[in-house]
Amino acid sequence: MICVLIYEYLPHELARLGVVAKAAGLDHRRIAAQVCLARERAGRARTAPPEPHHLSEVFIAELRRLQWERIAGLMEKERMAAYRPSDDSRAVRYEERRLQRLMTDVAEAERSGVAAVEICRHCVYRIDARPAAGSSSPGMPAPAVHLMAASPGEAAARAWALHGRDGGLYQRSGHRIASVTQILPEPGELF
Repeated sequence: MICVLIYEYLPHELARLGVVAKAAGLDHRRIAAQVCLARERAGRARTAPPEPHHLSEVFIAELRRLQWERIAGLMEKERMAAYRPSDDSRAVRYEERRLQRLMTDVAEAERSGVAAVEICRHCVYRIDARPAAGSSSPGMPAPAVHLMAASPGEAAARAWALHGRDGGLYQRSGHRIASVTQILPEPGELF
């Protein structure tokens, strides 16, 4: 039996919609503080060692920064005392597009004749590594990767399957997985 996995939320949707949810009800001062924090995070992410995948700390930080700046600009333009997602036409379109993508993905999978379609609510996890005991490369920066998975255990297993083989990122640099942290959505965002 062939089952097709379809993501309820893609990483960019989680980042954008998470900011919208977090911004709901905040005033100008709190939005401005979040813009500053988002800019600082993006700046730190740009100076971190590059990651092997497109889904990275920089990608996530930049999406969030752009969203916070967009919301701040909208509040100023519309003279909102507090941010209301229902009054943000772009935020409404984000959710409409996500639902349309989901319906299209399901319809395409069903048309292709698969036996089952499973809609997955995966999160984005950051997998950090540390030098293995007796590693010959102690000065090398510890690699980090970001992956979508259903659980922290699955994220670690996928990271090891991708990067733990001979010649992979972890083996080449003498590192082992040290921690797995849920990045998207952040606690209190979306679900």
